[in-house]
Amino acid sequence: MTYQMLLVDDEIHAIEGVKSDLDLNKLGITGLFTAYNIRQAKEILDKEIIDILLCDIEMPQGSGLELLSWVREHHPDTATIFLTSHADFKYAKEALQLGSLDYLLKPVLAGDLENAIRRAQGVIDRNSEISRNSKSHQLWLKHHSLIIERFWLDIINHSTPSHPAAIREQVERHHIPVSEDSRFLPILISVQRWKKTLKRRDEKILEYALKNSAEELIIDSHGTGICFHLERGMLLVILVASCGTDWKYAQATEACNQFIDSCNRYFYCDLSCYFGEPAEAHEIADMLTKLRTRDRNNVAFVNQIYPYHDTGHTDQPIKLPTLSSVSSLLKSGTKESVIQEVEKFLGDLVRNQEMDAEVLHQFYQDFMQALYSFLNLRGVQAHQLFGDDESRRVSETAGRSVTDMLAWVHHAVNKAMIQAEAVKETDTVVQTIRRYIALNIDQDLSREMIADQVFMNPDYLSRIFKKETGYSISDYVLLERIKLAKELLSQTNISISAIASSAGYTNFSHFTKIFKKYAGIGPTEYRSQFGHGTNVH
Repeated sequence: MTYQMLLVDDEIHAIEGVKSDLDLNKLGITGLFTAYNIRQAKEILDKEIIDILLCDIEMPQGSGLELLSWVREHHPDTATIFLTSHADFKYAKEALQLGSLDYLLKPVLAGDLENAIRRAQGVIDRNSEISRNSKSHQLWLKHHSLIIERFWLDIINHSTPSHPAAIREQVERHHIPVSEDSRFLPILISVQRWKKTLKRRDEKILEYALKNSAEELIIDSHGTGICFHLERGMLLVILVASCGTDWKYAQATEACNQFIDSCNRYFYCDLSCYFGEPAEAHEIADMLTKLRTRDRNNVAFVNQIYPYHDTGHTDQPIKLPTLSSVSSLLKSGTKESVIQEVEKFLGDLVRNQEMDAEVLHQFYQDFMQALYSFLNLRGVQAHQLFGDDESRRVSETAGRSVTDMLAWVHHAVNKAMIQAEAVKETDTVVQTIRRYIALNIDQDLSREMIADQVFMNPDYLSRIFKKETGYSISDYVLLERIKLAKELLSQTNISISAIASSAGYTNFSHFTKIFKKYAGIGPTEYRSQFGHGTNVH
């Protein structure tokens, strides 16, 4: 190993004397620097990696003790040896307190100085080895924590069978800190809602912050455990103790309360914690399945802590009341009255503790059946009305919770009632269609394309359009094309082929044939008789 050394002394001859006494190659010193005051010494220490500092104590511009104090703070790995003419015990005591390795009196023998440097090199080597071992240990701990996490994930995902013998084999193979006496308390943490729209990258960052917070607040309050991600928005904490240990549920519950409060305030989310019961390693997978089921069925409450209880299994599903009142209000009431009725309906289920994921799903199906029936009576096509990105997003999250379901009900009822009112106002629908045809007369306009603009069934739209205008949609479009062509032929110098294109005809011969059929004469003759400009073909 090689070293770099700095000599600090205000006397030039003292520095030169030390340099002449030292065999740098023998000592493995590859870099020797000199300074004549503290300022110069600090500049060199900040610029170079100095292993050994050989320094005088008494100097005009500051003492070596002051320099050593600064070195301890800014370059703690540097070993310091004092060379001084002062045999004052006070100096020696302070030097040792500040961490000086040696205190040599001038004039110093070359052998004594070499021995002091050798001792300093020994200390540097030992510290370097300790540092390397410490880094290796930290790396091992990090790696081992990943092995422990994989151990639990393999159990949870049944890659490792939930049998004591299979688990014992994995424990021995990977040196997992689990004994026959170990017991484990699982706590499932589920993010129920982010309070702001997040990109996936930002969400991952916050999930990492949630994990760190859970380790700090929940695991540290207990002493031993691990926390890791199960899936998006879901963490698992496993607390570890010996059989017969008092788990101190009140303390763990308070830690979870602090964790939830911290996440609400700093990490923009609502979440809940679900406690399992103490179990052996081979029982954790089944325990977690029960906690996940409980989380899935918690569609009504957020930011809660749920102690463990085995609800068992029931084959008697809750019978959902009919939504007849909602159907009636859709037909005759206001959107406010429909939403209030739905809120009361869902609120009663929550208060009666009859709400879970299955019941919420049943409600969604029944509500959509009532809504589709309402839209169908008015000729509105649901897939067109709710085909926008916002509708898809709100619909996809509706089954997560009662809150999300109400957000969908608000959105769907609002759009449905507005569109139904527009259909009821026949003039409004017909005017919309007329405007659309006028703006797109140069395009290929099918009946289906036009109906899409008002979210209506094409047959239903055709009936109300003909009732209002006396024309079918296709006849109206054709007459509008001929009308535009006549105006352009009589009032502009545009070529007839360009006029055909402007009127929505890509085939010139077909345009000429249709125009003659409805105008009585061809487009060239029409321009000759009624045109005010020069004919251009």
